[in-house]
Amino acid sequence: MREASIPTSFIVCVCGGVLQYMSGFGNEFASEDPRCPGALPEGQNNPQVCPYGLYAEQLSGSAFTCPRPTNWRSWLYRILPSVRHTPFHPIDQGYLTHKWDEVEPDPNQLRWKPFAILKVSQKKLDFVSGLHTLCGAGEPKSRNGIAVHIFACNTSMINRCFYNSDGDFLIVPQQGNLIITTEFGKLLVEPNEICVIQQGMRFSVEVSGETRGYVLEVYGVHFELPDLGPIGANGLANPRDFLVPVAWYENRQVPEGYTVINKYQGRLFAAQQDCSPFNVVAWHGNYTPYKYNLSNFMVINAVAFDHADPSIFTVLTAKSTRPGVAVADFVIFPPRWGVADGTFRPPYYHRNCMSEFMGLIKGHYEAKEGGFQPGGASLHSIMTPHGPDAECFEKATAAKLQPERVAEGTMAFMFESSFNLAVTKWGLETSHCLDKYYYKCWEPLKKTCLCAFGLLIGIANSQLSPPG
Repeated sequence: MREASIPTSFIVCVCGGVLQYMSGFGNEFASEDPRCPGALPEGQNNPQVCPYGLYAEQLSGSAFTCPRPTNWRSWLYRILPSVRHTPFHPIDQGYLTHKWDEVEPDPNQLRWKPFAILKVSQKKLDFVSGLHTLCGAGEPKSRNGIAVHIFACNTSMINRCFYNSDGDFLIVPQQGNLIITTEFGKLLVEPNEICVIQQGMRFSVEVSGETRGYVLEVYGVHFELPDLGPIGANGLANPRDFLVPVAWYENRQVPEGYTVINKYQGRLFAAQQDCSPFNVVAWHGNYTPYKYNLSNFMVINAVAFDHADPSIFTVLTAKSTRPGVAVADFVIFPPRWGVADGTFRPPYYHRNCMSEFMGLIKGHYEAKEGGFQPGGASLHSIMTPHGPDAECFEKATAAKLQPERVAEGTMAFMFESSFNLAVTKWGLETSHCLDKYYYKCWEPLKKTCLCAFGLLIGIANSQLSPPG
């Protein structure tokens, strides 16, 4: 098991101030809270009487009949089954939406300044009430599509938990640490780490102060590690670096009511129960929440000339039914060495059949050091041209080519999708974060003077010609 130290302000949240994890991506795990040794049944999943009189409950992340490599399920042994709650009723969902026709389509290059985080004195917002949908496509009813959300919160979830019937959440904190309590145990997720809470898993988020980040939601499929092909057996995100929580439970009665919030068909619903839902004493299976530290990514790069495609930076992928085409890829641009000879090293100018949403966790993104800020974002839609700003182009064109560290102290990421993403009204208007002058970063680009360039080439060629 691995351990992670807890910030002082969070020590009260976990026994001893240390969280333990099991490592591996998609493994078969088994865990029981040490306070109840022998809580896991031996030899079967569903005995007539479970140890300690616990209830057996299966959580399925795939159809029963899926092939074994894609069959996801875990067995939870809990003090009370999750079915014991009052009926669900609709609740206000704020700026969380799946309606993609609120405003007219906008094919322009879009960039947002850092999204605001309200202070507690202005309005208390926890992780759920602080979710704001920025863009997306597809439909949760048909289980095909994605959504990109921003979370900006300032208070912990108290006697509230959340689960998503529509899909998986990939959470990217940018400011502030998250303590995420799940039915499987606790996770500490800090900036430069990510976590995935898969469909149906109940969780609650604790924060200490103003906290912000990004969420990629995918409907109908799960994230997996990308195939490595010619790279071979090792590289990119290695399976052993993914961490899964160990079992932890609370046997806590909540007479005033514990609220269970469910995202279902794009809407929020709430039910009440009189005890904590985090009453799982033991569990086993391969369908779990997990986290990953982005600094563990093994970077692959070009070492001769030109660029390798940015797919070499893929951490996780959610595949579509078309081979090689993703519902969504999670891609990062970590610190690395640039050594390519005779090459324009920043990202080149590009038009893409995929949508590219970018965020910045820390530092300065190499292609746009000025306007792209941590906690902000950009969206370059399908076939909308984009690339380095004029300042970056001039600097890189004149640079002396020698080995150099790229993106030191920086972590940018991209949600890339085959879906054509629509931006919400909150994203374009209500957030007041849209940079309306983004397009100006390319205005100083100068038109190439072919005559002058041809003259220079002619002079160079004449100097290379043999005498006579």
